[in-house]
Amino acid sequence: MKINIIFHSLYGHVYRLAEAIAEGAREIKGSEVKVLQVPETLPEEILAKMGAVEAKKSFASIPIAQMQDLEEADALLFGTPTRFGMMSAQMRAFLDQTGSLWATGALIGKVGSVFASTASQHGGQETTLLSFMVTLFHHGMIVVGVPYSEARLLTMKEVSGGTPYGASTIADHDGSRQPTENELAIARFQGKHVAEITRKLRT
Repeated sequence: MKINIIFHSLYGHVYRLAEAIAEGAREIKGSEVKVLQVPETLPEEILAKMGAVEAKKSFASIPIAQMQDLEEADALLFGTPTRFGMMSAQMRAFLDQTGSLWATGALIGKVGSVFASTASQHGGQETTLLSFMVTLFHHGMIVVGVPYSEARLLTMKEVSGGTPYGASTIADHDGSRQPTENELAIARFQGKHVAEITRKLRT
């Protein structure tokens, strides 16, 4: 059972969620989990101005996703930072290359799930996750979210990401806020839940 987690991250927040999701997915026996990233399209000088160069070094060794990584997987989880209420251009550029997979129906029946980060508490987490799902539906994927059996979605004693549409975190405008344990726990739940659903569909 192959579960591939594909993300784009500038400051490492989405990467940390991806790693937590991988931890959760690996809890399910028979799961073969890979964490991959999409190609960065911003030039080095722009990344430097954004203060993202050092952060990106922490996950520079993560392999770049290829189209075959989508085709071979039984489940795909996609993670993106939010850009004006939608996925990042880097993730969009990667998905825009999947036309041949769509034409052959290569992703039909595969499990799909999404996760995200925003700079602020109301910075578009839900719009990003929901609009991302449109691409998965066009590919004929079976879209899985985070059910409320994950009680951490109802946390009210602290500021926290986490939605029924997918795990999320809040990075602050300068990227200084790191994913909390509550947010990472929701991400681990999502990974495990997706793996469980995928196993059920394969039996």
